[in-house]
Amino acid sequence: MATSRGAGSAGGLLGFLESKKNLAGCACGVAGVGLALTGAAGGWWPVVVAGLYGAGALIAPPERVAAPVFDPGAELDVLRGDFGLLREYLAGVDLPSAAGDRLTELLGFYEALLDPGWVAEVLAADPESVHAVSRAVRQDVPECVDTYNRTRWWARLTPGSESPERQLERQLDLLFEEAERLTADLREAEAGRQQSHTTYLEERGQHS
Repeated sequence: MATSRGAGSAGGLLGFLESKKNLAGCACGVAGVGLALTGAAGGWWPVVVAGLYGAGALIAPPERVAAPVFDPGAELDVLRGDFGLLREYLAGVDLPSAAGDRLTELLGFYEALLDPGWVAEVLAADPESVHAVSRAVRQDVPECVDTYNRTRWWARLTPGSESPERQLERQLDLLFEEAERLTADLREAEAGRQQSHTTYLEERGQHS
């Protein structure tokens, strides 16, 4: 423990000696020493040197702490694992054929977006789209299926109530439409990027 504290103190001292504030203060202090050597500071030269050092340390810019760099692909790696868990869960659930087919299409959308490659890189660059897929995989789809199973049991006791199957199909249709909009937005972003490069090349050609 003592060694650790000693190493930390030494590191802190070294960091201060190398800091911009200390270097600026030393530069101004050296100027004060020069004044003292010429006799301009008189008997007050220690105060002048200390004052100039302090002034230099105050005017020096603060040390810049580097901002953390986040890997946008790391979130997709975690999301792929959760998507795999979702598939395992759905494999053991009995759904009506129409809803099952729709769910298969929907999962195909998510799988294509999450599949490692350039498409996933485009997705990772858009935090809102990542959030939408994450919400669907981790919350919306499991909730749709779970509430269907629960409501189906209660429907047996209350004949004539709204069909749980219809509700499930409607929910999956809404999620499918959301996935289509998300894909269209990503496609438009790529098209805009392509158009921007075309414009850049045209303008560069005009000035060459």
